[in-house]
Amino acid sequence: MPTARLGGGGPVVSRIGLGLAALGRPAYITSSRSRDLPDRSVSGMRAITSAMLDAGYDAGIRYFDAARSYGRAEEFLGGWLDSRGHPDVVVGSKWGYRYTGDWRLDAPEQEVKEHSLDMFTTQLAQTRALLDGRLALYQVHSLTEDSGLLSDGPLLSALASLRGQGVLIGLSTSGPRQAATLRRALAVEVDGDPLFSAAQVTWNLLEPSVGTAAAEAAQAGWAILVKEAVANGRLAPGGDAAGPGSELARMAAAHGVTADAVALAAALANPWASLVLSGAVTPAQLAANLAALTVSDQPSTDLAEPAGAYWSARAARPWH
Repeated sequence: MPTARLGGGGPVVSRIGLGLAALGRPAYITSSRSRDLPDRSVSGMRAITSAMLDAGYDAGIRYFDAARSYGRAEEFLGGWLDSRGHPDVVVGSKWGYRYTGDWRLDAPEQEVKEHSLDMFTTQLAQTRALLDGRLALYQVHSLTEDSGLLSDGPLLSALASLRGQGVLIGLSTSGPRQAATLRRALAVEVDGDPLFSAAQVTWNLLEPSVGTAAAEAAQAGWAILVKEAVANGRLAPGGDAAGPGSELARMAAAHGVTADAVALAAALANPWASLVLSGAVTPAQLAANLAALTVSDQPSTDLAEPAGAYWSARAARPWH
């Protein structure tokens, strides 16, 4: 597994990481969940998460991504680390959303956003209790350019205090104005020092609009992590952008891989990308994703959609 460093002085990580957004809770916006996850009880999801973490580690993955809003993802990851050890694993998590789904598939609201000092203080304590000193990167979950966080002095000071304790401070971005958010965050300083040193951005062949801003952040020394490289399944086998006759399907067949591997390879090819997250929920999906490391060429056609249209379609995806 190729490796990279998280920013200028951060830890060494695998170029492909495993994200737990679809593993830590029963409902999510990915497709085919009833087929892929037939047992979505707490014990069932704990077991498959442990199996996926084992499969990822055995394949060379050394970065695992969680969040307070990913149901029990931090709990599952912390329990796995307690049982396995693995001192070379690097852990990132996020704060700013509260999970409200209560393990129900039909919950009217699965998560609630709040970027306040109280939320940060509360969630940091929860994260630390579950991950027990393993937290290397803590990110503001889905920061937007109009967020009050960016001008909240006490909250920024609290984040800087955590940075002073050796934890990298980052943010994740979503929505059609990711680039503007990233550029505004680049200018944030506390006591004369840049606050943020990492960003987890949405980039894929359908929505590459953040690319230039991500390159600027990487040039400034930030670690850039890529999420949703297969567009929540749209660029995977069976997805609407990966059907028979598509450029992805043609390339996948030529390389003896599946469409998701081509999509992940395109994300890995960005010179500014430190690592790319897999959102696999089965060992077979993970193996298919990791085949991205064997794909060297890129799709020859432009698959990008208008950013606004892409994000509107994403917002309409149901929580299965």
